[in-house]
Amino acid sequence: MFKIAVIPGDGIGTEVTSQAIRILKKASRILNEQFEFVELKAGGIAVDTFSKPLPDETLKAALSSDAVLLGAVGGPKWDSLPYELKPEQALLGLRKSLELYANIRPVIMFDALTESSSLKVDVVRGIDIVVVRELTGGIYFGKPAGIRHLADGTRRGVNTMTYTEPEIERIAHTAFKLAKTRKKSSRSPAERDGAKGAHEIPSKGSFGFAGKVTSVDKANILHTSMLWREVVNEVHKSHYNDIQLDHMYVDNAAMQLVRNPKQFDVILTENMFGDILSDEASMLTGSIGMLPSASLGEKHALYEPVHGSAPDIAGKGLANPIASILSAAMLLEYSIKQKELAKKIFRAVKCVLNEGYRTSDIAYDGCTAVPTEKMGQLIEQAFTM
Repeated sequence: MFKIAVIPGDGIGTEVTSQAIRILKKASRILNEQFEFVELKAGGIAVDTFSKPLPDETLKAALSSDAVLLGAVGGPKWDSLPYELKPEQALLGLRKSLELYANIRPVIMFDALTESSSLKVDVVRGIDIVVVRELTGGIYFGKPAGIRHLADGTRRGVNTMTYTEPEIERIAHTAFKLAKTRKKSSRSPAERDGAKGAHEIPSKGSFGFAGKVTSVDKANILHTSMLWREVVNEVHKSHYNDIQLDHMYVDNAAMQLVRNPKQFDVILTENMFGDILSDEASMLTGSIGMLPSASLGEKHALYEPVHGSAPDIAGKGLANPIASILSAAMLLEYSIKQKELAKKIFRAVKCVLNEGYRTSDIAYDGCTAVPTEKMGQLIEQAFTM
């Protein structure tokens, strides 16, 4: 039996998570394995119910589960709360307590969605990127942090960006190992798209190396980035000299992602830069509703769509469940070790999109617009052995 802690959260989190569970239940039938789903509260709904964003019961259940599936947290309703009560503290608390240091975010362009991107078709066709984001260090966790009242009656906000050498080494190894699996191939992007899983690290084949890592920092200004670059170089030289390594400043990386995204293979970066760049990268694929993620540690793992709670469309059947469904596929591969089944979910999504079905965020003329639940049903039907 596999125990999966389910945290739907706020806004559209409940809607998209229910469709991911639909797919996981079918996976359990295919595998003839029992999945136990334990639904828990975190985020704004937990603040309303328990007066804290991450209840002890939720954290305890997450720690004892085989995997955590999360929807989304937050919303304007809770924006005015004190810092320690904001729904987003649930995410930070889970990442820290579960020691989830590596966030893996695949950015894959489905051929059927090239018209949905805001960029030109020839720019986005064949995009195949993995963002590796360090998740438990940097400015989101650094101390001191807070708002101070000064003697002159004004206020000062303080955050601290800090990284240790072991933290950088750990995430660098993750990125290089990932890049190593992206073997050279003569297949075209379309052929690769038809063969790879939802988050199977795809082939690239244009670098002359086993893979390519672009480490993104701000080493011309920030001391943390200076250390970051030094340590990444040391790890590369000592263990992965068969992998191509490039360095790029974060401002240039943000520009290059929209100018020439296909130059990237694996992007390695720190917490805040990764947060921003991966959201930017999501729009290359047509919608932030398409991107799954896995947050991995040595003992625990959490899976969630990249998007937020989108309270403005909650309850209207407009949410795109694909990112949540593909996050469930990542759960199957990484936590339950069912890589082939994860591939089948990816192919089911691809099949449904090729048939012209779309949620509102990726719909355009000539497509069939369907609500959240219908999209989940269609993918379930296409998900077969």
